[in-house]
Amino acid sequence: MRKLLLIVWLLIPVVAGAYHYGPGQERLELDEAAALIDKAETHAKAGEHAKAAEVYGEALDLLPTRMVDKAQRLRLERAKAQMLSKQLPEARGDLQTLLADLAADEKTDPKLTDEVRSTLANSQYYMTWLMRLEGRGRDEWEPEIEASRQNYRLLAEKSNESGDEKSVERHQKDLESAIRLARLDLKDLQGLPLPSQ
Repeated sequence: MRKLLLIVWLLIPVVAGAYHYGPGQERLELDEAAALIDKAETHAKAGEHAKAAEVYGEALDLLPTRMVDKAQRLRLERAKAQMLSKQLPEARGDLQTLLADLAADEKTDPKLTDEVRSTLANSQYYMTWLMRLEGRGRDEWEPEIEASRQNYRLLAEKSNESGDEKSVERHQKDLESAIRLARLDLKDLQGLPLPSQ
């Protein structure tokens, strides 16, 4: 009996070490990722969007590949922070990639897809606004605003089908804004303040 207890007692550190250097490492990375996400949210609430985007990126790097849903949500939050920190082209590119990834995954939460689509439409709208102010040709900015308009229209239709009147109204206003932006004369556009997000 004593020998059995001694063997068990000596095996405890071996088992603990095996856990620590095996599955325990993933737990440590998850804990660190959770701390980074909290830090990024704190930065975002404080209006430090560039720092929030950077920290969201660090958290994404730590997440295991099997945590697809969490990674997709973090990618969305990072893109939102990028939009607010003058990284609009990067955010728009990330959102387009994320939307394609969500469309390819059958298990995707439809609400997440709609939120990504809405954020992408906003980024396309703001990109059009900036492209027009930069004096780019219609052939450059028109596909951008058309994509934004189509996304807003799809969101309005889906909200109407689900009976969410508040969302229908919001997406209809966004759709009207996109149409107005496409039709607005450059001189009139230059006189308007930049839209806020």
